[in-house]
Amino acid sequence: MLTKRMGNATGKRTVMAALMLALAAGVSGCATDKTTTGSISAASSKPVDAMSAGELNSAAASLGKVYARNPNDKPTALRYASVLQMNGQTDQALAVMRKLAIALPKDREVLAAYGKSLAAAGQFEPALDAVRRAQTPEYPDWKLASAEGAILDQLGQTQEARQLYRKALDIKPNEPSVLSNLGMSYLLEGDLRSAETYMRSAAGAPGADSRVRQNLALVVGLQGRFDEAEQIATRELSPEQAQANVAYLRGMLAQQNAWSQLKGQDKKAPATSVN
Repeated sequence: MLTKRMGNATGKRTVMAALMLALAAGVSGCATDKTTTGSISAASSKPVDAMSAGELNSAAASLGKVYARNPNDKPTALRYASVLQMNGQTDQALAVMRKLAIALPKDREVLAAYGKSLAAAGQFEPALDAVRRAQTPEYPDWKLASAEGAILDQLGQTQEARQLYRKALDIKPNEPSVLSNLGMSYLLEGDLRSAETYMRSAAGAPGADSRVRQNLALVVGLQGRFDEAEQIATRELSPEQAQANVAYLRGMLAQQNAWSQLKGQDKKAPATSVN
């Protein structure tokens, strides 16, 4: 089993590469809005994180036509940006959200989604500004607190991020998406045992979706328990997709020689329980 903290650069690169795999598989994609307007294909009304590559392409094409007729229609623009983001078209998704944020500068949901698009494009400081502008201290929104925490995690401000996750959980106890973000915070730090604890809590909470359970599969796979990770992943993905993801993880760990190095560290560092 991996050590509580990955103190070397190889381990951190492994985690970051695995997180990119998670994004590619729809593990950590933007929140979706199932409400759409206009003539849109059946595939485009399916949850984005459950779409295949072909379905994403089809949804992007059909939503794009509807969006072109009315770029300021909020449900369509949010849905279109989410599909584009999941399809790897980050710059185009950001352009859609930027235009919507200009049209609806005081809409909290739009600002939050715009912030997520900025973060996905690596523009963390503007993303933080957008999310903070959407938040109102007198009526705090747990989704915005969690989104801000995720951005701070990317900026390396771990403790501040976790304070925001716990604030979100105070507002919305046992919310699976927040628990999953908290697990990801520990994963970014290399604390896979704590990450798994929070991921399991998230996956077992009412309302947990596919992305949450795929995050659990990711952290289990990173600890070398590939068969277990594949079993978890197969509940959400096709057997072929699950096998491909696990094979990628296995190959990535072997290629970077990270597995043997991290196992060696584990013998030196005792496990620490999660508070």
